[in-house]
Amino acid sequence: MDHSRLPQRRTLLIGLAAVGLVPLAGCMTKPMRPANADGTYCFATGKSYSRKLTCTTAPIPSEQVETAAKRFEAAPDRLTVYVVRKRWGDARNAVRLTPDMGAAIVTVPESLVRLRLKPGSHTLAADWDEGRASIDIGGAAGEVVFVELVGSVWSWGSSYRLERGDPTESRARAAPLRLVADVG
Repeated sequence: MDHSRLPQRRTLLIGLAAVGLVPLAGCMTKPMRPANADGTYCFATGKSYSRKLTCTTAPIPSEQVETAAKRFEAAPDRLTVYVVRKRWGDARNAVRLTPDMGAAIVTVPESLVRLRLKPGSHTLAADWDEGRASIDIGGAAGEVVFVELVGSVWSWGSSYRLERGDPTESRARAAPLRLVADVG
């Protein structure tokens, strides 16, 4: 037996195994649900026999808009704000986001919102059945800001807070999420 070829065979087998397992890595993430026939989107929790849905009230943006939004590019004349909602303890409530006391945007768990605002200072509020939270944000034209909507849902109640997100971490958290609103 030629022992000089064993390291080559081992390397070849490890390489083939790695190449064979890479396509399976995509199976480990939960697939996104498609939009409903009316254009709204629902986040589902639970097993098929006890599934609970949390749904948007308005149609979500198209896949093309979602793809463009997930490039996380700045608008030259606007402040771009991404609101990221993805935390392990947040799986149930519809939370209404209101920028500057304007029209409410309904978010669901594991979702993303892109706001294109005038440069300057703004207040972003989050309302849910049990409470309200807000954050003051600001920025210049051409700037991108990330805000995390952090929630905890328990059998006795829920709480949410808004906080500035780290751009690198927020981008990574936002990439697999469904864009549920694109404003501005």
